[in-house]
Amino acid sequence: MRTTAAIALLAGIAAGQAPTPSKGIDWKAQEPEILRHYSALVQIDSSNPPGNETAVVTYLKKVFDAEGIPTQVFALDPARANLVARIKGNGRKRPILIMAHTDVVGVQREKWPVDPFGAIRKDGYVWGRGTVDDKDKLAANLMLMLLLKRTGTKLDRDVIFLAESGEEGTTKPGIEFMANQHFSQIEAEFCLTEGGGATLSGGRITAVTVSTTEKLPRRIRLVVNGTSGHGSIPRTDNALVHLSAAVAKIGTWETPLRLNDTTRTYFERLAGISSPEMAARYNGITDPKRGPAIQRYLAENEPMHYSMLRTSVVPTILNAGFRMNVIPSQAEATIDVRMAPGEDDKAFFDQMQRVIGDSAVKIERITDGDRPATPPSRLDTDMFRALETVSKRLYPGSVTLPTMLTGATDMAFLRAKGVQSYGIGPASSDMDRTNYGAHSDVERLLESSLYSFVRFTWESVMEVSAPK
Repeated sequence: MRTTAAIALLAGIAAGQAPTPSKGIDWKAQEPEILRHYSALVQIDSSNPPGNETAVVTYLKKVFDAEGIPTQVFALDPARANLVARIKGNGRKRPILIMAHTDVVGVQREKWPVDPFGAIRKDGYVWGRGTVDDKDKLAANLMLMLLLKRTGTKLDRDVIFLAESGEEGTTKPGIEFMANQHFSQIEAEFCLTEGGGATLSGGRITAVTVSTTEKLPRRIRLVVNGTSGHGSIPRTDNALVHLSAAVAKIGTWETPLRLNDTTRTYFERLAGISSPEMAARYNGITDPKRGPAIQRYLAENEPMHYSMLRTSVVPTILNAGFRMNVIPSQAEATIDVRMAPGEDDKAFFDQMQRVIGDSAVKIERITDGDRPATPPSRLDTDMFRALETVSKRLYPGSVTLPTMLTGATDMAFLRAKGVQSYGIGPASSDMDRTNYGAHSDVERLLESSLYSFVRFTWESVMEVSAPK
């Protein structure tokens, strides 16, 4: 099969034809191997903490070694290694980086109907932790490298594979280590990684989302100190009373509307494929008269879209007291702030202090894990245009939506280095994303979506890398 694919591809090139991205690839024939690698990766428990990503790197290195693809392993922590592989091009264009993280979030096994690390095939799905975050991308990138090697595909740019550790909240041994100490090994013009997907509705793909920017985590604590005492004697400096009022104020604070090129384009294109009623909402977000009511509707009915419009402020943890009859001397609230691109940190927190309006409440920054602030990746690059082209080719009638993630990925560290980075992903229904998605109690991916995503990844890379 490998030899036939290579001969077919090279014959097309020799005949002077411009090779189509999938020329010579029998995608149906690839499915057993795709599933085998994907299942093996899901079956490796790389829950973070502690991570144990080196177990995944060991698997990948063995596969690459068997194919004659050289690899490099970089480890700040021996148990949390990163792996880099490279398929050389002719150097006419700068490299493309294909990246996926090897760790997953932990599980509560009692809430799973199947073994979370069993990669169980059931009802047309593959079930398991990491099936959509992020071992689907890891398997797709692995298959891309194997097919490039086997077919001997001509390339105008190097294709760099990075399997990185620590994405799930512990970036120091992973992307920070690679970007700060080994950037020359992964330096590229473009990066493709997690953060997007495709919407499956009525048996067809209607939209393909490509993340081009994301909010920045800026966690804080609200801290109030008061006088402790007996619960039968009210005090005006009760720390809980002051804290509760502050949490209520910022929890209902509607921060200023802040759109960017990505979110403007997203809502414009989304309106084009929506019902007339929904399109009127998306087109009217900035309308001085209708906008406030529309934004309130989104807050109540489409909270993710509401979050895409502004910096969000969400109380997540309260901590105070130890007995019911003791007034605590201190009360704290942890607040998850997600900054919209372009938001000024200092100015925003100064405004938050004014909204709270209580000098007893102190704002303390939690800086661990802060990602760098960067401009969005551009929509006018060869890579974004390639993603649009491939989406239309593989999913006729679909629209490509540039998207701002409300969560965070490791693309921020690459964008800070000037790498135009884009998030992609497999197709899923709204129900699957809501109930069976990343970090959920029960994670799963439609098996057919896995296979189509491998092809999507291949064609997207070929669109910007194969000679025209």
